[in-house]
Amino acid sequence: MSPEDRELLRRLHRIGCIKFGRFRLRDGRESPFYIDLRPLVSHPAELRSVAQSLLRKAQGLEYGCLAGIPYAGLPLAVVAALESNVPAIYARKERHNTGTARMVEGEFKLGDVALVLDDVITSGGSKLEGIAHLQKAGLRVTDLVVLIDRQQGGRTTVEAAGYRLHSVMTISEALDALLEDGAISEQQHRDCIRTVSGG
Repeated sequence: MSPEDRELLRRLHRIGCIKFGRFRLRDGRESPFYIDLRPLVSHPAELRSVAQSLLRKAQGLEYGCLAGIPYAGLPLAVVAALESNVPAIYARKERHNTGTARMVEGEFKLGDVALVLDDVITSGGSKLEGIAHLQKAGLRVTDLVVLIDRQQGGRTTVEAAGYRLHSVMTISEALDALLEDGAISEQQHRDCIRTVSGG
């Protein structure tokens, strides 16, 4: 983890984007930690820093637009677009029967390569749902960039489907850094690592 990303992690923990306790995840599993970057919209400096970290991770990748996965990925894609001057698009979670009834909003050409951005990957299911909408609209997807990989099957899922996953940090790296900083206890660290490893 780079010094910039480690400092970003500290700031995210400070503003409550990384929480510790008992939480139920989307897939029904319980977890002693929860990563929620949706509050970033109220913290412009941290939001910009996350977008910059995602763009640094994407260096060397080829793409023509940035695609945010609803909902946490939407502001990340917009801020990354402002930082990089690359257009942003997004796939809706559901089709509206009014207006254009499009599933993908924003301007693009058929065959454009979309780089998918999001905050966290857990099982990978929501990423594949979002990618399916993008591809159905005529876009190509080869790579996904997320801030944190929870190391709970997401990488295997998306790579088995033919996509490359790039994460700024893994949850193990984040937990190790928070322990070293004294932000969490050794017991919290053990509980979280046990959850990640399936123990």
